[in-house]
Amino acid sequence: MTKVELIDVVKQYDAIEDVTLTGYRNPPALNHVTMTIEDGETISIVGPSGCGKSTLLKVVAGLEYPNSGRVLYNGQDFTEIKPQERGVGFVFQDYALYPTKKGKGNLQYFFEVRKRSEAEQEAQLKATAELMGVDFDLLLGQMPDTLSGGQKQRVAIARCIVRDPNLFLMDEPIVNLDAKLRERTRIEIKKLLKQFAITTLYVTHDQQEAIFMGDRICVMRHGVIEQLGSFDDLYYTPANLFVASFIGTPPMSVLPAVVEGALLVLGEHRWNLPAALAGQLPPGPVRLGVRPEGWLLDAPDGASMQVRHVERIPTERASFLIGSLYTNATIVLAALDHPHVTQVQVTPDWERAYIFDAESEAALWTPSAPDLF
Repeated sequence: MTKVELIDVVKQYDAIEDVTLTGYRNPPALNHVTMTIEDGETISIVGPSGCGKSTLLKVVAGLEYPNSGRVLYNGQDFTEIKPQERGVGFVFQDYALYPTKKGKGNLQYFFEVRKRSEAEQEAQLKATAELMGVDFDLLLGQMPDTLSGGQKQRVAIARCIVRDPNLFLMDEPIVNLDAKLRERTRIEIKKLLKQFAITTLYVTHDQQEAIFMGDRICVMRHGVIEQLGSFDDLYYTPANLFVASFIGTPPMSVLPAVVEGALLVLGEHRWNLPAALAGQLPPGPVRLGVRPEGWLLDAPDGASMQVRHVERIPTERASFLIGSLYTNATIVLAALDHPHVTQVQVTPDWERAYIFDAESEAALWTPSAPDLF
């Protein structure tokens, strides 16, 4: 049972060549990160390459020590505690199995270095094999180089479980699997996490995987947590333009505009803003954000959109229309039965529109999450 807290954590890697040539240090890999992972909670961590996702896991695991700040386990300061004393199970994307040991040997190694009895080893191995499901015991007698990617990952996960960890740290554990196997494996991992109720940090570059695996999602950029919350929090009430653009498939369309009193000016088009929205916005340049489902077609005050491409949605009677307005910025909208159009009149559905500050990119207006149930 583990609650993990990071308090104002900074991790700085210095590149000697950069310091020598320019006199400047690299930006921090983690820049004053503060977050709490509740006991039994799974948090998915997403963000672009180099944003600090893996470094965050290493600091929590004790594989890296922060330059400043604290890491707490159940309120106790573990900032400088050695990794082997933290009770952490780490699953890497490259499996990291011992190549000279069979599956069983990989699981047993933890007990061997701690000189546990053979009876204890066998009992724990049996319990773990049962948890891992059908045919897992067959993998225990095979060498890693004879296993498929999915089988190797099952052994790697079992090696974590057999240790009875307080905390799971998973760094893109299924990224190397093909699509079909990745889908099946993430379902298995999700089932295990629910069964064990172990506190987990799960790094992934796959947005859908993050949504499926995490109770909450952490979006990072440049070593900073931009927002931490549920998918609905991130989708409907993003903190800023980066989060809004990062979450959602296809991504949000973002268009430069200007607020002039009760009008929103976009290129040659001028839209009347609803009174409630106009009263919340300062005059001046902004960014209008609209998700594919947030456009109204054929509205009387619509702007003319030139359709460049139509992408069908196979499972529905709908399409994504991809085109541009006066600004030449690409927009994507979802439409029913418009497979052959070349031009449509569009206007934002103001109940679904987002407005961001043009300079800071902070959210000025976001829609409310719909009541789906």
